[in-house]
Amino acid sequence: MMDMPSGSAQRLADPLHDAPALSVVVPVYNGAATVGALVAALGALEVPGGLEIVLVNDGSPDTSGDVCRALLHTSAVPLTYVEHARNYGEHNAVMTGLRHARGAFVITMDDDLQNPPEEVVRLFLHTRDRGYDVVYTRYAEKKHEGWRNLGSRFANRVADMLLDKPRGLYLSSFRCMSRLVVDGITRYEGPYPYVDGLIMQVTQRLGSLEVMHLPRAEGVSNYTIRRLVRLWLNLAVNFSLLPLRLAVFAGVAMGALGAIGALVVVLSALAGEQPQGWASTMVVILLLSGVQFVILGILGEYLGRTFLTGNRKPQGIVRAVAEGGGRRAAAHPSSEGAA
Repeated sequence: MMDMPSGSAQRLADPLHDAPALSVVVPVYNGAATVGALVAALGALEVPGGLEIVLVNDGSPDTSGDVCRALLHTSAVPLTYVEHARNYGEHNAVMTGLRHARGAFVITMDDDLQNPPEEVVRLFLHTRDRGYDVVYTRYAEKKHEGWRNLGSRFANRVADMLLDKPRGLYLSSFRCMSRLVVDGITRYEGPYPYVDGLIMQVTQRLGSLEVMHLPRAEGVSNYTIRRLVRLWLNLAVNFSLLPLRLAVFAGVAMGALGAIGALVVVLSALAGEQPQGWASTMVVILLLSGVQFVILGILGEYLGRTFLTGNRKPQGIVRAVAEGGGRRAAAHPSSEGAA
């Protein structure tokens, strides 16, 4: 990664200086209509030990940047605004936000108001008082679209197989982490972070808390099928060797089927029957070719990600950092640097 701007580097080097008890990290993308209400609601909370907000504008194409900069002058609590040079993805934006968060505990949440800000204090106290390193929220009823709920269930089933996590634990983006976990996962500098996968590598002291989930206040979800597939690939390829092992099993299974087929052909010939020709041959060729291409695709995905990581593809480039809100000084835009 490139060097951080001197002002940001100094602040990140001493994250506990005058630190609040809780930081709330919010990745912002097409959130111009909702992020102001979210910041106002968070600023009205009574948090023991104090609260700060970190907004990360992940290359949002709308006016989110202007709204966030205006909030620096109106926020009732300390607010840090971080602007990415382009869109890198939600988990990359969360990683950038975690690096700028100073709190003893850090909550991550979306900017769409589907997670009620009123639940923040309860989630924080549940994590702190019960000694958890991470507490994930779960919902009695999710207010996402049907296809999005189906995709989330599928991703969690895959995570049950690929990650070392308690089976059935719902991996929500509305979560609270201790400083131990934040410091642990922000050491990861690869271009394809998956926050929950990194969490599982740091701790197994995990909890769950049921909270409300509200309908989306404005607009539509920023997650598309393509983004969900990309997120699933980050989970499957970056944090597990299971796809490679499945490819080996597929090869063994196809080899066994081929051996059985060869034995059947030999036995048929010995019995005086004419072995079947073109149709059966084409089926076998197509089946074997399909398995081979799948295996090559899996190997290519691993190799490509290793290549890009070795070439130091950035996890996120920070265009500017500004601070305001509460009793802080005026905003100080930074020069370009890396998250």
